[in-house]
Amino acid sequence: MVSNEVTKGLELDPPYDSPGYRSTQLRFPKRPLVALQEGPTELHGPVFGDLAVGPDDADLTRQHTGEPLGERIVVSGRLLDERGRPIVNQLVEVWQANAAGRYAHAGDQHRAPLDANFTGAGRCISDVEGGYRFVTVKPGAYPWRNHTNAWRPAHIHFSVFGRAFTERLVTQMYFPGDPLFEFDPIFRSVSERARGRMVSEFELATTVEEWALGYRFDVVVGGHLATPMVG
Repeated sequence: MVSNEVTKGLELDPPYDSPGYRSTQLRFPKRPLVALQEGPTELHGPVFGDLAVGPDDADLTRQHTGEPLGERIVVSGRLLDERGRPIVNQLVEVWQANAAGRYAHAGDQHRAPLDANFTGAGRCISDVEGGYRFVTVKPGAYPWRNHTNAWRPAHIHFSVFGRAFTERLVTQMYFPGDPLFEFDPIFRSVSERARGRMVSEFELATTVEEWALGYRFDVVVGGHLATPMVG
């Protein structure tokens, strides 16, 4: 079930059923979706859980006693609505593989090393300009068994909220110039005109000298220029 605002006048991009991405064959809805009238529950802002978001939550390199392995990066940008207005005081969450391409999750058992100093999850609250900033390490590519010799391009998962609880967008941020783009059915499930909205830009201005490279990634919730929803 989805809200009227999500579906009104919009073409799904990517579609729920993408033949190259085999998991969608089990996930996509077999019946028409039902549009709901928005009420107090749908229009209420998100609740952030039992613990307040702390300053170290956005620095994935400082969550353990030692330094994680890999290339340090700064990922920053703005959370915007369909009119380009900042979405303030909303939750932005990320999760990712480590520098070797492995998630700190029991479901990931492929033969790459874990990093005891990297859990791969962070969160922050957007500021008065809709801005966010994470410090992390660049994730590695990893195999995923969707097809023969299948590898995912390096990416970071994002979950963001718009101005209401139902306006949640989950997407993936990629890095510019990745040679795996043309072989990845998840990336290619998005129309060619919209794929660039999932690719970050190298940004020298946010690079920290002698410490970390900077990448910019703005996320748009809603409208025909929305960042594609890719889980």
